[in-house]
Parts: sequence; C-alpha cells; structure tokens
Amino acid sequence: MNLQDLRIDGTWSLFLDRDGVINRRIVDDYVKTWEQFEFLPGVTDAIRKFSLVFGRIIVVSNQQGIGKGLMTEKELESIHQRMMEEIRAKGGRIDTVFHSPYLHSDRSVMRKPKVGMALKARKLFPELRFNRSVMAGDSLSDMIFGKRVGMTTVFIAGDAKTAKKYPRQIDFLSPDLISFANAI
Repeated sequence: MNLQDLRIDGTWSLFLDRDGVINRRIVDDYVKTWEQFEFLPGVTDAIRKFSLVFGRIIVVSNQQGIGKGLMTEKELESIHQRMMEEIRAKGGRIDTVFHSPYLHSDRSVMRKPKVGMALKARKLFPELRFNRSVMAGDSLSDMIFGKRVGMTTVFIAGDAKTAKKYPRQIDFLSPDLISFANAI
C-alpha cells in the first residue's frame, strides 16, 4: 500500500507536529521567539497543497519550554499566529494549533503520546473522524499518539530501521513534508 491508496479527500483531517516537521528543530533548546522560527524547505508549499485536499489541518505540539519557564503562553501564541499568517500568505491554511505546555514528568493527558490534544480537536470539530485522519510527525511519540486514536501515521524524516522496529506505529515514511504532499 502507498499513500495514494488512502484516497484522501475533504472528509479527511491532517494532524501535524511542529518542531522538526514544519520548522527547524533547535537541538537541546526551544523556539522561543519568531526570529528563531525557520520554516523547513518546501513546508509552505506542502501546506498549500494539503489545504486543497484535507478538510482540516491541525497542529499538535508538545511545548514543555513553557513548563520549564523558558517562554510564556503569550510568546508561544505569537509565534503560532505569525506561522499561520505566513502559511496563509502562501495560499495554505492551518485550522488550529493545540499545544501541551506540560513537562514530560507531569504525565499530562495533553502531552503526546497521550491523546488529549486529539480529543480536544474532535470536540472543536465534531465531524472529525480519526480513522479518516493522518498524523505526520518526526518522533515515535507522534506515531504512538496517532495510532492510539486510530489515525494513519506518516513518519517524517524517519529512517527505515526505526520503521521496521515499530511497524504497528508507523504506516508510511517520508523524507520531508513536501515529499508527503507530492505523494498524495
């Protein structure tokens, strides 16, 4: 099976992780200001293409930098607003962004791989069906999050070795978001 076989249309939803998928991840740190936010190559074009196919596009992101006191909710919201504006200016859209400010040690249901953000999305968009949703992320926790609610998963920038190790969590591999967009 390949991505084209999914027959994605406007009844489908796309869940995207942020750091490492939409923007460049800062190793051992957090994107705390808009100046530190850098779109990965091809991302705005990919999201424009996704906007033509998916009925909903939702970003779900763990942001424990807030829990660590390195940034505020308001600062994160400002980054997300600018990100959405830039994407809109390029012809794409993101319908909403959910984030988890909790530390890993907090064990919050809102932090991936737990499913709180997925349930929050379904509450906001009652028509959303997880079996007609795709989770695209760059970490195993993204894949587990998606699988726990029945989504199809796409491991972005993931390697075949990891995919073989976790075949129940990872449905597809893609080197980047634009390759995924072009594949569907």
